[in-house]
Amino acid sequence: MPDSVAETYRPVSESLAYVFREYGRTDIHIGPEDAESPWVELLPGVNIRHLQFDVRRNAWTSIIWVQQGGMIGRHRHRGAVDGYVVEGSWKYLEYDWVATVGSFIHESPGVIHTLYSEHGMKTLFTLCGPLEFYDDDDNLVLVHDAFYLIDNYVQHCKANNLPINPKLFL
Repeated sequence: MPDSVAETYRPVSESLAYVFREYGRTDIHIGPEDAESPWVELLPGVNIRHLQFDVRRNAWTSIIWVQQGGMIGRHRHRGAVDGYVVEGSWKYLEYDWVATVGSFIHESPGVIHTLYSEHGMKTLFTLCGPLEFYDDDDNLVLVHDAFYLIDNYVQHCKANNLPINPKLFL
C-alpha cells in the first residue's frame, strides 16, 4: 500500500497531458469575417451570427442583430441565458430596464418576454435549452433549439453556396 497520495497517482502534469491528448479538443477561433460565420436571417428584421453549437447540451452561442424597430416576439427560455450588449440597445417590453452597450444580462428559465430594439442592437448570447415562441393567446407556435439553429445555418450555407464551418460544432 502506498504511503501517500503522491505515490498513488502519476504526476499531475503527466496525467493531464495524457488526458488532453486522448480526450481534449483544440482551442477554436472564429474570426470576424463572414466566411467564418455569415449573418443569417432568423426572423424578419432579426439576423444571427452562429458562433457555436453544442448538441450534447442543446446549447449555442451567437450574436443576435435586431434591426431598428425590430422585435423578437413573445418567448420563453427553458434554460439559462447570458447576454452581453456589443452595439445599440434593447429592452423587454415587460420590464422597465434597457440593456445598453456593455450591459450583461442573465435570464433564468421560465419567464415569457418580448425583446424590442428601437434603434437596433447586436448582443452576444449564450443559451441552453429550447426557446419557445408564443402567440398573443399563449399558444406555442415555434421552438428554437440547437438543432433548429444548426438547420438555419446549414440551409443558409447550402442556399448561398457557402462552406459549412466545422469549427462551429462542439
